[in-house]
Amino acid sequence: MYDAVIIGGGHNGLVAATLLAKAGRSVLVLERRDHVGGAAVSERPWAGVDARISRYSYLVSLMPRALREQLGLKTEMRRRSVSSYSPRQDGSGLLIRSGEPPGANWAAFEELTGKVARAVFPTLTEPLRSRAQLRARVGDLAAWEALFERPLGHVLRKYFEDDFERGIIATDALIGTFAGLEDESLRQNRCFVYHVIGNETGDWDVPVGGMGALTEELAALAWAAGAEVRLECEVTSIETDGVGAEVFFDGGSVPARRVLANVAPAVLARLMGSPPPDDPAPEGAQLKLNMLLKRLPKLRDPSLDPHEAFAGTFHVNESATQLAVAYASAQRGVVPELAPCEIYCHSLTDPTILGPELREEGAHTLTCFVLHMPTRLFLGGDHEQAKAQAIEATLRSLNSVLAEPIEDVLYMTPSGEPCLEARTPVELENELGLPGGNIFHRDLAWPFAEDESAVGTWGVETQWDNVLLCGAGARRGGGVSGIPGHNAAMKVLSER
Repeated sequence: MYDAVIIGGGHNGLVAATLLAKAGRSVLVLERRDHVGGAAVSERPWAGVDARISRYSYLVSLMPRALREQLGLKTEMRRRSVSSYSPRQDGSGLLIRSGEPPGANWAAFEELTGKVARAVFPTLTEPLRSRAQLRARVGDLAAWEALFERPLGHVLRKYFEDDFERGIIATDALIGTFAGLEDESLRQNRCFVYHVIGNETGDWDVPVGGMGALTEELAALAWAAGAEVRLECEVTSIETDGVGAEVFFDGGSVPARRVLANVAPAVLARLMGSPPPDDPAPEGAQLKLNMLLKRLPKLRDPSLDPHEAFAGTFHVNESATQLAVAYASAQRGVVPELAPCEIYCHSLTDPTILGPELREEGAHTLTCFVLHMPTRLFLGGDHEQAKAQAIEATLRSLNSVLAEPIEDVLYMTPSGEPCLEARTPVELENELGLPGGNIFHRDLAWPFAEDESAVGTWGVETQWDNVLLCGAGARRGGGVSGIPGHNAAMKVLSER
């Protein structure tokens, strides 16, 4: 009998496996695909082209430095020289260098988010505090209320009169989250909090070698510590009496004292033969485009070098008004006419993901993440047609702020195909098992216990005593962080 069987070899599962194996526990990881990594992988999507892209997730903010040290993880996280560039429709733009807020209002808002980040981030790898305890730790009622109690749109209007600037900040609240800035559910606030607290700074760093380098090293660490990993082994069901469990897969089963589920809560419920836990069901809200370019495109502002503009996050048609218009359109089931999106160029910060020939030619990758593209837009009809419409809207949006069509600088494969691929929420569900294509597995939860009975727990517990969540659907999950994997391992190690 294994001490722990981990379902799913994504990065959180590998973190849990490494920590438990290092502590002397017997661990087995079962992965349904032919490789580990989950959404944190690097792949070569274009035949005959030596570009290894981070196909799904692509930047790292939330993985604690202390956890990386605890694991022995050496993958370099490289800081981008530019925070963001946001072009206006008149051809001008706003370039923000890392660590250099462009105005007093930006500096004041960063002070507010920084205060929250410094108080909240260290608690993510500790047992859960109550709302009141975390509020007291923040120690600033105005900052707490701004991010945790009132719709984010309220505080953004206070700090940013400019609709354009307000939208740039607001995008951190809407990545993978289908909500408006005034949404009373505060889904947007929860998303925003996780986006701005990473390592107490909110900086989003580039994993050198691509996201796959991170998970490949995690897998090596897990194996070196003694964990077993079985690939192409899809779990079909789990049975437990609360003390021991049996994990079934095609061709057999294994006994375990504990099961750690690095799958979405809805997937775990299905494996347990229980009703889905979330109402409404999870829904993703994004389209992701991966591109390889012959060179970076020309900008409408000739005074700015594209190598600077694309070095950070390149915001496209993301003013607060444009975000609201796109959200309203998607709510009606219509693909936004001018899709708000943001882009970054991995190869500017880390050229190692390109082969020598591509580097010599001046080629570059672009990752484009499109907001307000909910799953509903791709269901109930011809998926390929809906996908083509969404890609068209995205390229039209991007071209509206460039001096030349992006299509003109796409790299071509040896067979003459443009190097552009897209992933809809439907495809994320089919390929990665994400319910509704939701990149967070479900709506993000607050980083505190919302029920007093959960204070002091790890946020990974389920209704089954010896079955834990260790993926993004756990409380304090989401993003490439390793935090749910760490917390599930700590829960196991705290028990006798």
